[in-house]
Amino acid sequence: MSPASNGRDPEGERSKGRLVVISNRVALPKESRAGGLAAAMQSALSETGGLWFGWSGRIVTPGSRELREQRDGNIEYALLDLTRAEYDAYYLGFANRTLWPLLHFQPNLVDYSREQHAGYLEVNKLFAQRLAPLLRKRDRVWVHDYHLIPLASELRKLGVEAPIGFFLHIPLPPAQLLNTLPGHEELFSTFGDYDLVGLQTKDDVRALHDYLREECGAKVERDGRVRMRDGRTFRSAAFPISIDTERVAKQAASAVRSAASERLRGSLEGRDLAIGIDRLDYSKGLPKRFEAFGRFLGTHPNWRAKVSFLQIAPPSRQEVPEYRELRTRLERMAGAINGRYAEPDWVPIRYVNRSFQHNTLAGFCRMSKLALVTPLRDGMNLVAKEYVAAQAPHDPGVLVLSHFAGAARELDSALCINPYDIDELVAAIERGLTMPLPERRERWQAMFDYLKEHDITAWRKAFLAALAQAMR
Repeated sequence: MSPASNGRDPEGERSKGRLVVISNRVALPKESRAGGLAAAMQSALSETGGLWFGWSGRIVTPGSRELREQRDGNIEYALLDLTRAEYDAYYLGFANRTLWPLLHFQPNLVDYSREQHAGYLEVNKLFAQRLAPLLRKRDRVWVHDYHLIPLASELRKLGVEAPIGFFLHIPLPPAQLLNTLPGHEELFSTFGDYDLVGLQTKDDVRALHDYLREECGAKVERDGRVRMRDGRTFRSAAFPISIDTERVAKQAASAVRSAASERLRGSLEGRDLAIGIDRLDYSKGLPKRFEAFGRFLGTHPNWRAKVSFLQIAPPSRQEVPEYRELRTRLERMAGAINGRYAEPDWVPIRYVNRSFQHNTLAGFCRMSKLALVTPLRDGMNLVAKEYVAAQAPHDPGVLVLSHFAGAARELDSALCINPYDIDELVAAIERGLTMPLPERRERWQAMFDYLKEHDITAWRKAFLAALAQAMR
């Protein structure tokens, strides 16, 4: 009997089966870092009972690894420790120095090694070996993101027959970039072991289809079903991820009156606020954003001392040299711009390298007249959607959004720009700060209405319904 059909089905879960979520990290209950995706997964898991499996975040010595399990209501959590060598090769190495830049259209930043590639595959194998015995008959499995692309293949080798879906949260570049990865066909052909592969946009789906046709000899049908050369089939489609729109709107309305928002408002002394909220990453286009704001102040002197730009950029992956270099570069740019334009009572750029609670950020967004969401490439970018949801209906701010964020496919009432064109971004900053109230309301209403209908609940229901239809 396979690990996935051992017959154990306690606690009333026999009728529908559980949802099993696998991700690199697990969002435990009440964790401050848990965001919209975590809330969506918690909601989905609680409906029929479920299991969330992933890395514990702990680095341990070889031989002291644990699989730590806990329960909260009808949701189980299984957290697996990694060794330093596994973490370095799988996470810091292949996942974040090879796949991350490649999939974000930055082949010049790809750092590949066979040892790290092998480590990535070994950790996926390890995940499968520890997960398979926990699976039950009628479970549905949902794997998340680029860390775990080959996981379904490893589970199938162990006899797991459950329906398995995969969702890629980041972009997928064209075949001409994907095939620069050594061993690319071996890795990306493992998509064929899923029942459903979900991506953020139709462009991403098209890139996947083109790659599988050109490099793997697959046949793609009009409904998105892919037949691999060896006969394996799976369905593929776009499922643009979203946010809990109503929750963010209520959070923002309350948080704008919080002590943190009041302190920020007091420090502005009546000046306008522009905001950027991004994890510190080279895909976010922060140097070009800083350059554009500095150029805006240089070419629009009448706005000096009238607007401040708050960039919140919590650091991440500081073990990776490119991230340390980016932080240093931004600190120098902010210092140079502030040194050039600051007044004794006004600082143009407020650059903050730490994280804040989600509700605090919602309050900051609500009081901002302008949001700059200008990634060089992004799978979706939920900050753009959260900024829209956070706005006051009677006096909404303006969203400046990169064409290269997946969100631009949906939020077409934003001021969409090419982040590589500094002058276009400067013009968008000026237009956003001077946009008449009726136009701001019209643009905001169109985007908010869309986000109410296409929220994160609709996203996960659409994916799980498609997975049910695509079962093997």
